[in-house]
Amino acid sequence: MKTIGLIGGMSWESSLEYYRIINEEVKNKLGGLHSAKCLLYNVDFSEIEQYQAEGNWEKAGQALGEVALSLEKAGADFIVICTNTMHKVIDSIEEKIEIPVLHIADATATQILKANIKTIGLLGTKYTMEQDFYKSRLESQGIHVVVPNNEERLQVNRIIYEELCLGEINKSSKDYYKDVIHNLVKNGAEGIILGCTEIGLLFKPEDSEVPLFDTTVIHATEAVNIAIDNT
Repeated sequence: MKTIGLIGGMSWESSLEYYRIINEEVKNKLGGLHSAKCLLYNVDFSEIEQYQAEGNWEKAGQALGEVALSLEKAGADFIVICTNTMHKVIDSIEEKIEIPVLHIADATATQILKANIKTIGLLGTKYTMEQDFYKSRLESQGIHVVVPNNEERLQVNRIIYEELCLGEINKSSKDYYKDVIHNLVKNGAEGIILGCTEIGLLFKPEDSEVPLFDTTVIHATEAVNIAIDNT
């Protein structure tokens, strides 16, 4: 079994889900007392969020690159960045290390294509919804991406940072996300990417009128597939 290097803490609420899902998947696949071989480096999210707010992505990339290098030196065989937004700096991370990084958008695109979906709605932080680093990765696979309008993007982003990252789950926010998803469906979305690793804490498949692609579950599950391949 390969050792998974997890860059977590962004936020720790979703990193907890990664750890749970990865170990449950290993147990399901291998049985008995098996659990995952993994290393978790939990960053201080306050520091990373400040770099985001300042637009200082170079500094953020340097910080996470050093984290990835630490995981590689500790014995990780590949890296999983436990957040969607910070895949914006994946190039800076990859420059620091020799081991591969499992890209969350690639794993998600694979599942979308398996479902034969061509137009997908994307929810996430404002960075993920508005910038090209994530959408272009999906579009390169032939998937058309639609996002909420500006007012909705601001509110979706606020709920992530001010509620979900703090472990706060509110019915009013869930209802708001439901309305945003309905609007995306009206604009042609055949499914929805929960493109922030905290959104799955709030919104579940049974809450949606179309298929949901929870990136936390998809990413963690694919990490296990890689870890136990040929073992």
